[in-house]
Amino acid sequence: MTDLVTIRRALISVSDKAGVVEFAQKLAEQGVEILSTGGSARSLRAAGVPVKDVSEHTGFPEILDGRVKTLVPQIHGGILGRRDLPEHLEQMELHHIAPIDLVIVNLYPFEATVAGGASADDCIENIDIGGPAMIRAAAKNREFVVIVTDPAQYGDVLAEIAATKGTSLALRQRLAGEAYARTAAYDAAISGWFAARQHIAFPPRLTISGQLRQTLRYGENPHQQAGFYVTGDRAGVATATQVQGKELSYNNLNDTDAAFECVAEFDAPCVVIVKHANPCGVAAAATISEAWDRALACDPVSAFGGIVALNRPLDAASAEKISHIFTEVIVAPDADDAARAILAKKKNLRLLLTGGLPDPASAGISIKTLAGGFLAQSRDAGRVSLATLQVVTERAPTAEELEDLLFAFRVCKHVKSNAIIYARNLATVGIGAGQMSRVDSARIAGWKGAEAAKAAGLDGSMTQGSVVASDAFFPFADGLLAAIAAGATAVIQPGGSIRDDEVIKAANDAGIAMVFTGMRHFRH
Repeated sequence: MTDLVTIRRALISVSDKAGVVEFAQKLAEQGVEILSTGGSARSLRAAGVPVKDVSEHTGFPEILDGRVKTLVPQIHGGILGRRDLPEHLEQMELHHIAPIDLVIVNLYPFEATVAGGASADDCIENIDIGGPAMIRAAAKNREFVVIVTDPAQYGDVLAEIAATKGTSLALRQRLAGEAYARTAAYDAAISGWFAARQHIAFPPRLTISGQLRQTLRYGENPHQQAGFYVTGDRAGVATATQVQGKELSYNNLNDTDAAFECVAEFDAPCVVIVKHANPCGVAAAATISEAWDRALACDPVSAFGGIVALNRPLDAASAEKISHIFTEVIVAPDADDAARAILAKKKNLRLLLTGGLPDPASAGISIKTLAGGFLAQSRDAGRVSLATLQVVTERAPTAEELEDLLFAFRVCKHVKSNAIIYARNLATVGIGAGQMSRVDSARIAGWKGAEAAKAAGLDGSMTQGSVVASDAFFPFADGLLAAIAAGATAVIQPGGSIRDDEVIKAANDAGIAMVFTGMRHFRH
């Protein structure tokens, strides 16, 4: 197997022309003959780069509106021919096939065309055929050919050519692997588009593709490796710009996503504080500053070292308040100059600005890995409204209770099961998360409310006079009784237990209101 390969002839056919003129100029300075097609050839020629049209090289014109231009033996033979096999060299000479040592191809912008809402015909025409064929051919023949599929790779290739007049096997192998990953992602996007047009949620073969944003220092724990991949299909953590602070960890990213997905659920100015992927305080108010105060009051102890998410731009007043406690990450759609200046004093605090909010109702697939496979499900975009609630008790909730019930149930969707949420005046006042028993979740949330009251110098518990939300039905009355003991006056839950009558009777006996949603929000 050859190590160093001298570059004598290159083929350039690119849709993304960023940096290609400068790249081609450097190749030409090294004496490399450049073949090119269509728009690429025109761009290079206009910049004064010596170019030979592929049709001139092959003796065959582009046909079928450009659908066929490189799918000819003179191109693929030049790419695929093995330079170490005499019979290959003899056949290449017999058929006048010149070797091609460097292939620079990036593909028709199918993904961008779809994202732009183009017609089906335009999407089809942006499915590249010749490009993937050349990429795969060059990658297969990596012993003798280098394949470049991304402008970000130009620098590495030029550095080696300048130093050695060729490319190393190590570089060719790395770029070959990246090339196959690119064509795999391209085909995944195309197959996903076809499935979506046919309303097939789960096709027989599901391919997941993402682009590496960064290699992380480690995963959930220091002995685990981790990488951050982006798909770019929704606004959020993956599209955010980090304005300041230390490098984000795996846990930072996971928790920040949980916080930002939750805060996006609410229309009014809202703050969510998350610790270990669970909200420990959520509040909506007239201003972000007020929402912060009320979210923090829910569990000021757990908020230490937490993630703070806002659904409005960060202002100076809110930034000043948040900066007074140790916070790992703040994520918001934007931040004004005064807020940025305040946070700049906290060098380690990460500030992420996303430019928008994820749409809670958007479609999509969530993935969970298993040993030997993975589970795929549609994203939990479910919501309940006043119109869908069923009052099942003798007393109906008041208007204020109904508002708090809907708020609490929306928070429930983002808390690990079993989840119990106490809320009052559009703020959580007790959160019980991730317990094996729903009764324990109710008790823990009540205890949290009592601790929060103590921290605020109040008697009793913050949960007195609150409403309570449960992410799933109460299988027995004991969970409801624990909530009643904590001071809840109204309940929202999915309903559907075989003991619903028993639970409804317990609510009626206590004189509290209860509504069923008919929708569950398990989160594991």
